[in-house]
Parts: sequence; C-alpha cells; structure tokens
Amino acid sequence: MRTVPVKTEEMERWKGRVALVTGASVGIGAAVARALVQQGMRVVGCARNVDKIEKLAAECQSAGYSGTLIPYKCDLSNEEEILSMFSAIKTLHKGVDVCINNAGLAHNEPLLSGKTEGWRNMIDVNVLALSICTREAYKSMKERNVDDGHIININSMGGHRVVASADEHFYCATKYAVTALTEGIRQELREANTHIRATCISPGIVETEFAFRHHNSDPEKAAAVYESMKCLKAEDIASAVTFVLGAPPHVQIGDVQMRPVDQVL
Repeated sequence: MRTVPVKTEEMERWKGRVALVTGASVGIGAAVARALVQQGMRVVGCARNVDKIEKLAAECQSAGYSGTLIPYKCDLSNEEEILSMFSAIKTLHKGVDVCINNAGLAHNEPLLSGKTEGWRNMIDVNVLALSICTREAYKSMKERNVDDGHIININSMGGHRVVASADEHFYCATKYAVTALTEGIRQELREANTHIRATCISPGIVETEFAFRHHNSDPEKAAAVYESMKCLKAEDIASAVTFVLGAPPHVQIGDVQMRPVDQVL
C-alpha cells in the first residue's frame, strides 16, 4: 500500500489527539486511518468487522508510526451502537477532536423500481449515521472546550451532479444530502461562535472495493469501472484529509472536489 507523505509541520498540532474514522476497514477509510496514525494521532477506526482494522493496527505499529489505531466494532445503521461507541471513546480517550465521516454504501436500487430496504440502508448509513456522529462529536468537543476540532465528511462527486445511471440515482441523492449537511454544519458552528471547522471531500472514481460491493452481482461491470481510466487511489483522498487538517486554524476549506483527469463527469 502506498503511504501518504511524511509528517508535516502543519500536522504537528494534531499529534496525540483523537480522531474517529468510520468505515475504517478498507478503502478510503483504511488509508485515512493509516495516514492519521502516521501523523501521530490516536485513531479510533470503526466498522462492522474489525479484523482488517486489527491487521492495519499491527502494520502501523510495525512500521513505527508515532500514533495508534484502536479498532472498534460498530454497526453505523444502529444509533444505539454509535452512542455506545462515543461513550466508550469518552471513557477511554476523553473524547473526539476530529471526526472523519467516511462510511458510505450504494445499492443498485433505481428510483422507479428499487427496493425500499436498499434506499433505507443508504439513508441510514450515508445520511443519518453521518449526522449522528457529527452531533456526538460536536458534543464531545463542546463539553471539553475544544475549539479547534474538525468534522470532515467524505462525500462524492455524486453529491454535486447526478450520474446518468439509474443504479446511482438514490445514492447521488444521499450524497447531495451530505453536501447540504456539511454547509449546514458549517453555518451552525459559526452561529455557535466556535472555530470548529467542517469540510467535505468529494472524490470522483476511486479504485477501492466500492464498485465491487455496489455491483456485487456483476464483478465484470465493477472491474470495467476501474479499467476505463487511471482512477484516484484511496491514498489520494487520505492526502486531501491531511491537507485539510493541516490548513491554518483561520482557514475554512468548505469542499475539496477531486477526480481522475480522464473522468468526464
């Protein structure tokens, strides 16, 4: 796995502080978790299955990274499990300073023929879990007088334009919600007279397991997505995360839109 650049001076202020990364077992989430551990942060990485996070934690330790990765099992479609996770983080690590809402999923459920169950699952994870984690992270920051925290939502270019594919339409709707939620969070943080920042990072096609999960009944279609161009790598998004976190405290980066140079939309 390619790693992100070595520690930067801009990231020094985050050393030893606590970040939550949702969906940290594979893909973008795993790359972000690794990058933050490399920068000296204490990272709580959550997923429904923590086996891969435990393996990644061991790899980070073997590599001599100055931070630590703490695996935490959590089903983000279950609010009680999310609240229990934040309670455990408070008990063990005092609280969350950085919240990376990375977890997301897509189902092939068109608007005119899709199953409600698939739509609901996308809303539960892509919209509600993100909102619950944001609310709880803000509470954690506020009760500890943390005024320089950061909430980063891993969005999608699908949150800025609707892909001409029926399989993607409901997914795009959830990502448009993320775009609106991030701006709403920014406005509410400003109204609260806090310097906590909110950013969304909106990548185009990233070569991860995402397409294979999305097109799980048609692996050839999934493979074709990544073979059609030189895609972004998960580490590219991790680099964007450290760039955003490393920005001077007075700088508010609202949205980072990034895509492969060969991607048309």
